[in-house]
Amino acid sequence: MNINTPVFSKNDSIKFFRTLNKRVNDYFKENNLKKTGNWQLHLKAIVMFALFLAPYFLILTLNLPVWAQFLLTIVMGVGMAGVGMNVMHDGNHGSYSSKSWLNNFMGGSIYILAGNVYNWQVQHNVLHHTYTNIHGHDEDLDAGRVIRFSQSATWRRFHKFQHYYSIFLYGLLTFNWAITTDIKQMRRYIKKGLSYGKFQSPVKQWTVLVVTKLIYVVVWLAIPMILGITWWKVLIGFFVMHYTAGLILSVVFQLAHVVEETDNPIPGENGEIENTWAIHQLYTTANFAPRNKIVNWFTGGLNHQIEHHIFPNISHIHYGAIAKIVKQTAKEHNLPYHEFKTMRSAIAAHFKHLKELGMKPALN
Repeated sequence: MNINTPVFSKNDSIKFFRTLNKRVNDYFKENNLKKTGNWQLHLKAIVMFALFLAPYFLILTLNLPVWAQFLLTIVMGVGMAGVGMNVMHDGNHGSYSSKSWLNNFMGGSIYILAGNVYNWQVQHNVLHHTYTNIHGHDEDLDAGRVIRFSQSATWRRFHKFQHYYSIFLYGLLTFNWAITTDIKQMRRYIKKGLSYGKFQSPVKQWTVLVVTKLIYVVVWLAIPMILGITWWKVLIGFFVMHYTAGLILSVVFQLAHVVEETDNPIPGENGEIENTWAIHQLYTTANFAPRNKIVNWFTGGLNHQIEHHIFPNISHIHYGAIAKIVKQTAKEHNLPYHEFKTMRSAIAAHFKHLKELGMKPALN
């Protein structure tokens, strides 16, 4: 065993997940429901793609004033985030449909969002979902030197201001995908032999990355310029679209894990983690605004992170229903169930925690 790789406990509390899993399975059987998406998800996919792509075609085909083009690029950013959270996310978890080809197709929408399927599945499905909130393994906690997301990260003087400046950096998430992140991740993941499922040929992965990036540049930058839109308008619009999407996605991601209520477990000398995997998710994850219909709809159920982390193979359209089961089962087993009633309270908790993490650690 590699002692650098965390290993979850196999203690008696595993019965929590057995009980929970049975209850959730019974819910689907009793209600004759599939765990994948349904017409509601398909309709939402159409809406999100429309929000993302319709403004693009309007800008290309209509002679609009600059202010209208600017507003449309913001709408594109909202749609971009919506496609990512509602369509791409479920697709790459295999929960969008019972048909694998449709999951692959919807998961592949990440290519028009500037990302890469292989990289995303390794970072999200493998590293984040397995080693949630464990510093050095969950890359969602890695913001380089600029932001300190856990007590285990190195503290620097400028971190004392991170609760002020972090919000401005959050918007760069997908912009970095488009430029550098995918290249760095693919080099790192292939070197480590990481994959989600069967390991694919590195040559194939690099070829897909290069080809899809070239197509991305042609679609979002070259075509608008060729059709007569001034280059500086194209570049500004491209940045605004990405910044809008990145800001939305970053805030949604951070509210679920980077708050004081959630833990950042440190593996023992032999890499062991105190809790079983399922219970680990309860300690490291939080829900927010669970009864807000708009938040539920737009975030693709990512405000129900607890349910998503324990049942990533279930489509987000079911999270509201199974949340009652998860919460009750956790209560019966005296386990935590972190939940913020509103999005506002979750945002306040996140930036309060960033401020705490930005303080100089006390010397032992």
